[in-house]
Amino acid sequence: MIVVTGTKRSGTSMWMQILNAAGFTPFGEAFPLRWKENFGELNPEGFYESLLRNGIYYATNPHPQTGQYFLPEQVEKHAVKVFIPGVVRTERAYLGRVLTTVRQFREYEASANRLYAIEDKKRLPEEIPPRLPSALEWWRDNFAIIRDVGVRGYPAHFQSYDSLLKDPEKAVRAVLSWIGEGDVKEAVAAVKTELRTFERPEGGTAISDEYAEVFDDLYDHIDQQKALEPSFLKKLNAIQVRLAPVFAEQIRAMDAHLRSQGRLASGVTAAVTAPA
Repeated sequence: MIVVTGTKRSGTSMWMQILNAAGFTPFGEAFPLRWKENFGELNPEGFYESLLRNGIYYATNPHPQTGQYFLPEQVEKHAVKVFIPGVVRTERAYLGRVLTTVRQFREYEASANRLYAIEDKKRLPEEIPPRLPSALEWWRDNFAIIRDVGVRGYPAHFQSYDSLLKDPEKAVRAVLSWIGEGDVKEAVAAVKTELRTFERPEGGTAISDEYAEVFDDLYDHIDQQKALEPSFLKKLNAIQVRLAPVFAEQIRAMDAHLRSQGRLASGVTAAVTAPA
């Protein structure tokens, strides 16, 4: 199975469109439920999301409603979008190849904040969850996938969002060559660079200059396809250690929020789950 992963708003949907055009069978619909109406402005070509976005593990395979179960060998020619936390919990046998798309953190910050603003309009004030600063979300997830690849050793390819839009043919050829098959011409034609909704914003960010420098350095390594040398990994690990208490507090805050939501009146309508 070809697993497409990344943070929210990082190009995962575009890569699903590319792999679909290349001849791989996608899991998920372009616009599940009412997503075209609610979120179509974020991604006019579709999202290709499914229950598996949360991972391929006991809670999603077999399907909790239908009981349908699939084996790894039955889905070797399928492409599926699984966000980074889901990849970390996915059974190793399903990680045939993992394509991680990475967006520059300032672009992610601006794009994610836009998504949250749209999502929060559909929520009551008490339904809005506690969130990390978006730049720290970017770090948390990208550090997690780097660590997971290092620990479990599955085939992985990292591709920057900028490099795909700058030279679609080069990026698509590289990925399909790594996979070992796929219609390059059709795949390249699926790249719609004109649909880019956010250029890199000018101005500051919600994190310190020290963190921003390391985040930029990590993105540059991926964008330029540079190896993550041990000395650089040591720097990443040091930042993660410093941020770990922040992430632990976020988990506690989210747990408290979810408990409070469980005590809301039954008449309250939950918000539509937003795409990424």
